[in-house]
Amino acid sequence: MTLKMILVIVGLFLLNGCVGSSNYYVLSVASQPQKVYPRHNKVIGVEKVTIPGYLYKREIAIAKSKSQIGFISGSEWGEDLDEGLTHRLISFLQKKFREPRVYEYPWNTDKKPNQLVKVQITRFIAYGDRVYLDANWEIKNSSGRIRSSLFSTSVSTSAGNATSIVASMDAAFKELEESIANGLKSF
Repeated sequence: MTLKMILVIVGLFLLNGCVGSSNYYVLSVASQPQKVYPRHNKVIGVEKVTIPGYLYKREIAIAKSKSQIGFISGSEWGEDLDEGLTHRLISFLQKKFREPRVYEYPWNTDKKPNQLVKVQITRFIAYGDRVYLDANWEIKNSSGRIRSSLFSTSVSTSAGNATSIVASMDAAFKELEESIANGLKSF
């Protein structure tokens, strides 16, 4: 009788693992720029992108109201978003400027970047049929001059559909990447 109970319990754990599996999503794949800029022979440092606390959870967050957050069951991030978005921005800037010397900052070297990029995301979430991305970015050059900008966009999505939400988040972050690249180009 105890052997049968053990087998039943083991079977339930195995069944729960199969039924409760998740879909995993990433945002770390950099988009291909529509237009590239001439190489500017500068070293660009990118500080780790900061994100709101609800994006540190593995489940995909959605806003249920202006002050309530929920999570989509069975849909999880396959990466730490702050790291994934940082690496994505670095890769995008490398492609955009045809410049391999874009690195995560700080690094272990005496060389200082010619331009340092800092990004703080303050809102990145689906609410209803839109994904909202609010951020501010700052570029500091080697002489200490600073340029900063507020960024805000919203992209349509299918409410509650994780695949559509992630695709819309991808499109929104692509707009932010272009905004930062334009800031670097004109600075």
